[in-house]
Amino acid sequence: MSNLERQGKLIAIAGNIGSGKTSLAKLLEKYLKWNVFYELPDDNPYIFDFYKDMNRWSFHLQIFFLQQRFNHVMKIIKQPGISVIDRTIYEDAYVFAKTLYEKGLMDPRDYTTYTRLFDAMVDLIPYPDVVVYLKASVPTLVDQIYKRGRPYERFIDLDYLATLNENYEQWIKEFMKTKKSKVLVIDMDRTNFVDNEDQRNQVLERIRTAVQGLFDKVE
Repeated sequence: MSNLERQGKLIAIAGNIGSGKTSLAKLLEKYLKWNVFYELPDDNPYIFDFYKDMNRWSFHLQIFFLQQRFNHVMKIIKQPGISVIDRTIYEDAYVFAKTLYEKGLMDPRDYTTYTRLFDAMVDLIPYPDVVVYLKASVPTLVDQIYKRGRPYERFIDLDYLATLNENYEQWIKEFMKTKKSKVLVIDMDRTNFVDNEDQRNQVLERIRTAVQGLFDKVE
C-alpha cells in the first residue's frame, strides 16, 4: 500500500516499444488538455551504448529509467487535476528488466539489486487510477519503430522485441487481477488513432469516460 496520496488523478499508458504511447499521450494533451509527463528516452545517457552492448549497459539503462519514472510519479502526486505518464514504473521491472535478466543480458547480481530498489520505490507511490494498455503484435511494433526513425532502434533485435511482448502479456494479466487500477486495452493492430479521426475520437472518448467515472464514484 502506498505511503503517499496524490491530489489529482493519474492515467498511465503502457505498451511495448513502438506501440504508440507517446502518440496517445500527445493526443490526450492536445484534445483533453491533461498534464503529460513524457518518458523522453533520448534523455537517457546510456541508451545509445545499450543498443550497441546490452550486456554492458542494461543495468545502467534500467536504473536511469527507474529513477526517471519515480521522479515523475512524485511530481504527479503534487499535481491537481488529471495527469498522464507514458509508461508505468511497473513495466520497467516486470517487463524490461525481467526480459534482460531472462535473456542473460543483465547480471543476476545487478538484477537482484535492481528489483530490491524497485520494491522499495514502488511501496511509496500510489497505483494509477487508469492504465491504458496498447497491445500490438511484433510486425506492428516494427512498422512503428521504423516510421519514427530513432537511430538507436534501427537494428533492434526482433527476438528481444518478441520476448518483451510475451512479458507484457503476462504482466498485464497479473496486473488486472490485482484490481488496483482500471485497465483499458486497445488493440493497436486494428487501431490507428493518429491518422484515423473516427478511431481517434473513439479512443479519446473511451479514456475520457473511464476517467469521468472515477470522479462520479467520488461524488
